Amino acid sequence: MTLLLNPRDYETVARERLSQSVYDYYAGGAGDEITVRENERAWTRRRLVPRMLVDVSACDLRTTALGASLSMPIITAPCALNQLAHPDGELAVARAVSAAGTAQVLSTLSSTSLEDVAAAAPAPRWFQLYCYRDRSITHDLVKRAEAAGYVAICVTVDVQRPGNRERDMRNGFRVPPNVRAMNFGTAIEDTTDGSALLKYINDQFDPSLTWEALDWLRGITSLPIVVKGVLSPADARLAVAHGAGGIGVSNHGGRQLDTVLSSCDALPAIVDAVAGTAEIFVDGGIRRGTDVLTALAMGARAVLVGRPYLWGLAVDGERGVLRVLTLLRDDLALSMALAGTPTIGAIDQALLARTTCE
Repeated sequence: MTLLLNPRDYETVARERLSQSVYDYYAGGAGDEITVRENERAWTRRRLVPRMLVDVSACDLRTTALGASLSMPIITAPCALNQLAHPDGELAVARAVSAAGTAQVLSTLSSTSLEDVAAAAPAPRWFQLYCYRDRSITHDLVKRAEAAGYVAICVTVDVQRPGNRERDMRNGFRVPPNVRAMNFGTAIEDTTDGSALLKYINDQFDPSLTWEALDWLRGITSLPIVVKGVLSPADARLAVAHGAGGIGVSNHGGRQLDTVLSSCDALPAIVDAVAGTAEIFVDGGIRRGTDVLTALAMGARAVLVGRPYLWGLAVDGERGVLRVLTLLRDDLALSMALAGTPTIGAIDQALLARTTCE
């Protein structure tokens, strides 16, 4: 039996259990997948400078995100259609997140309704929002999230059109009829001329979005807004100017525009640009506790992980997700101890070496 010691071990087993097309849908990215690979590699180039003779007999990973208390600065990212990995889908993730004491970000394109996910287990929960061409659809989603107790809206701004995902094209990826976009209660119907999911995105998501849309969103909800998909410091400043309480430094897991900056490399300039006026979150390529520690030292409030929990879900449902979160938590706790940073508040830029390793 394979000993599963880290998220990559879970990916190895998940790849064996999932169909090729579903594995590739989760693992793949746009174009030549340069950004997918670079997201992971960028974290490995960073170097830490630990401090010695610090009492690390007990490390405290507790933090807050947008005012909500978390047991650790690790949050599950929004990923579409979790039932592709396991029949319990987002419900299993919700229960695991609750057990881990952290937060869940639910995708607009979840395979379980946002109300059912909220009822599954208590946890701080954000609703990830795509803005639809029909603003009434977007309005209704926001109001449903408010009514269900979600504590933030995480609006994704980097899917003007779906990226060039060649793995899905080669596989003829299709969403099986038993997996539905349950926030709308509808199947994503197959087409004869390509992926129905890509057609859905092209037909429904609004490619004409401007900063006006963020003003509109700010006007219909009092919930904190996180703008996810930001790589430019100028865009980060604009997001804050238009009412964002959080910035999600993200390239959509390398699934949109290939060859863009890794999230790790984009993070420092965005932290400087925002200068404490909004909380900073980052996703993309985070696989180890040292990656999390590095992100926090750079100025992130917390990290979001996507593929790692999907691999856990595919391998062992709720228990697999909880195990992946626990592995990341334990790895972070050990990394903090060895770095001489016993609390989240003790982590700062002094932990980072001035040079990187190519």
